[in-house]
Amino acid sequence: MEQTLIDFLPIAVLLGVALFFALLLPILSVNLGPKRLGSRALAPYESGMTPIGEAQRRLPIKFYRIAVLFILFDVDIILLVPWAVTFRDLGYFGLAAMLIFMVMFVVGDLWVWKKGVLEWE
Repeated sequence: MEQTLIDFLPIAVLLGVALFFALLLPILSVNLGPKRLGSRALAPYESGMTPIGEAQRRLPIKFYRIAVLFILFDVDIILLVPWAVTFRDLGYFGLAAMLIFMVMFVVGDLWVWKKGVLEWE
């Protein structure tokens, strides 16, 4: 039991340090940071200029679609790299699993292409 506690001591110390800073830094920021009072504190800051129009604009949905596709391509690459490194050790089972994955991925890409998500107008 004592050896287990000694083994987990670095994790407990790291957790303690993380909690300490997670609690300390916001408290210090509120107490030591600048205090702004009055109507200027409530006005939005944009490079010292008076803001024109609304602060947030609506973006077309195609930007979000492209972002999701970018994440999917990243996941594909993240899964391909370790597979390529251990290809010889996986044998035919690893090859079959990756072929199934790639077929599903290519079918999804063809569907996205057919829907016209990748076209910019």
